[in-house]
Amino acid sequence: MEARGQRRGWERWWIFLCFSLLVCFGQQVSVQIRYSVPEEVKVGSVVGNCANDLGLDVSTLADRRFRIVSGSNDALFQVNQNNGILYVDKHIDRDEVCDGNSACLINLKIVVEKPLEVHYVEVEITDVNDHSPSFHDKDFYLEIWENTVTGTRFELQTARDLDMGVNSVRHYQLSKNAHFDLEIKDKSDEDKIPFLVLKKAVDREITTTYKLILTAVDGGNPPRSGILNITITILDINDNHPVFSRETYSVTLQENCITGTVVIRVNATDMDEGTNSDIEYSFATLNTKVHEVFELDQDTGEIRVKGKVDFEDAEVYKLSIQASDKGHPPMSANCRVVIKIIDVNDNQPEIEITSLYKNIPEDSKPGTVIYLISVTDKDAGINGKVICQINKNIPFELKPSFKDNMYSLVTKYWLDRETSSQYDITITASDLGQPSLTASTTLSVQISDVNDNAPEFLINPLHLYLMENNAAGSSIISVSAFDRDTAENAVILYHITRDDGTQNDLSSFLNINSETGVVYSLKRFDFETSKTFQFHVLATDSGTPSLSSNVTVNVFILDQNDNVPVILYPVSANGSAEGVEEIPRNVNAGHLVTKVRAYDADIGYNGWLLFSLQEVSDHSLFSLDRYTGQIRTLRSFTETDEAQHKLLILVKDNGNVSLSATATVIVKVVEPKEAFAASDVKNVVRDEEENNVTFYLIITLGSVSVLFVISIIVLIAMQSSQSTDYSSKYLQGANYDGTLCHSIQYRSGDKRYISLEHRRFRIVSGSKDSFFQVNQNNG
Repeated sequence: MEARGQRRGWERWWIFLCFSLLVCFGQQVSVQIRYSVPEEVKVGSVVGNCANDLGLDVSTLADRRFRIVSGSNDALFQVNQNNGILYVDKHIDRDEVCDGNSACLINLKIVVEKPLEVHYVEVEITDVNDHSPSFHDKDFYLEIWENTVTGTRFELQTARDLDMGVNSVRHYQLSKNAHFDLEIKDKSDEDKIPFLVLKKAVDREITTTYKLILTAVDGGNPPRSGILNITITILDINDNHPVFSRETYSVTLQENCITGTVVIRVNATDMDEGTNSDIEYSFATLNTKVHEVFELDQDTGEIRVKGKVDFEDAEVYKLSIQASDKGHPPMSANCRVVIKIIDVNDNQPEIEITSLYKNIPEDSKPGTVIYLISVTDKDAGINGKVICQINKNIPFELKPSFKDNMYSLVTKYWLDRETSSQYDITITASDLGQPSLTASTTLSVQISDVNDNAPEFLINPLHLYLMENNAAGSSIISVSAFDRDTAENAVILYHITRDDGTQNDLSSFLNINSETGVVYSLKRFDFETSKTFQFHVLATDSGTPSLSSNVTVNVFILDQNDNVPVILYPVSANGSAEGVEEIPRNVNAGHLVTKVRAYDADIGYNGWLLFSLQEVSDHSLFSLDRYTGQIRTLRSFTETDEAQHKLLILVKDNGNVSLSATATVIVKVVEPKEAFAASDVKNVVRDEEENNVTFYLIITLGSVSVLFVISIIVLIAMQSSQSTDYSSKYLQGANYDGTLCHSIQYRSGDKRYISLEHRRFRIVSGSKDSFFQVNQNNG
């Protein structure tokens, strides 16, 4: 099979090489054959006989082959490879193939083999009348004024026909009527534009709508047609002006009225009908202040308050309102609106602040003056009389001065920055007008700090649970104290206070960042060596004088999954986990090939091992029990199966971070020498039937195979001399499920022991195998 594949590959390369030589030597073959075929022809219809039209010798066609090798639409056609007959292989739609082009030519390149010839064939796709003219829309709507002059032309939609030439649109027809006629403008034979011409004046009061039908007809035999429904609407003309109910409107408005208040509503009417009588209102005033204060509803004519109405800004507003209808062209009329503003008490008091201190120390005495406050009001009389007050429940008070409307803000009690570092004091000033107006401002009083608080730890003592095998130099905990003071009084430095320096004092292997409180370990901790220890951290602020406090940290070391599974079988001479197993070819499904044995020094889930088959040369032959590590056959071996199979076994534990090791098992299938000899004889007989290249290839492969089989036999003989019983390598312990935790379990209660003669034990895998050793004589 491999030789035949190579032969076909050489044939393809030979064809490609010959075709490339034709191109390289500049051989060009002009169009030799031209055929014509109509679109929509049945699939399988014969286009032409390329063999006859090329003048090829009919007697040589049995040894020659025809093939289409290129063409923009070569999928539409096929050529009989034996006789050269070109036929339609796919439904042909000229509009899809040629995209509406007038000339539709398909160029094909046909190769004739033995000898290699390249010929060009040109196939013309001719059109048939298979499409009717159609308009883009089924309905066309047109609006014209009743005073439109006769002779006015209106362009209509052009019909489209997917056919070409004589089968395209030839002429248009219009249904009979007394007011409209049809005119055709010819740009070309296939481009005709229809126009609707008004030949008699229309009157909307007599007829409001005309319905016509435009028909497009092509030149096919029989002809095809399509229609367009035309609806013409006659529009009314606008000949009446809007009229207001009054020429001038007058109204009074109180200042400070709320937004949205209706000031007045103007009204205008129009004697026309329809849209010619619909009225829209708008401001004709160009004053921008009017547009900021008032807004006009364009549909109802209502004038509403939009912005702030202030008597001090304007005592009267004069507005010009325009009413326009929606006629074509629109007509309009104007009126005048006068709005008088009524004054009220609308001036609020004004508060002026003078600051004496930026920050007040928290140990300031009661009665300390902080701010001077001056209050004024632009109003006169009782509207200008102001009463001033501050918010309650604060350690400050407002004292009036000897001068009217002058006040001072003073401390009322002792201050504590830790209770409140800032006070927002709202000063409210109210006049005695009707209604009363009020102004307010907020003062922010900052309390400066003194060092009167020692650093504090939220939790004391702290409990740290640290996983063993931590990286030396890494952070293990961050202690943090807080100081109720601020600035330098709250800057804290940290220090570790040591124990009495005994041998078990592990705090000597710690370091702390004095600024951040991050504690670093200077060594790796081991759960098996020490499980707990204690240290203290002292926090000191930078105030004058400084204050300090400490916290106790209890450290508990946690166990970690840090032991890699150790594979006991298989083991090879070079120390890698690799073993070789031999089984006869005639074993049945379920045959136990071998058992991979391993153990893990960890406990619990960290020492629970699972086996998985990572790589195997044939997945249909072997299975692996994930719990026991037993390898069994899935089916019987066949003559086509390989004589040697490589299995890569992954053994991993169930720790949070799983650790694993791999083992390689080589399974060799043993056969009698006669079987190999018989197989070689059959291969030689089969090779003689193939070509010379295949024969020499099989001879070479057979020689290599014989040498490989001899090597395998020698290796098996050497293995047999070392060990004669593969089934007694290991003894399964009581309740043994394929994994070993801490140690191998032996059955000693019933006097069953492993025969260790001529056996050697070695640890071959594990990232931490340096922690353990195995006695090579007794395990």
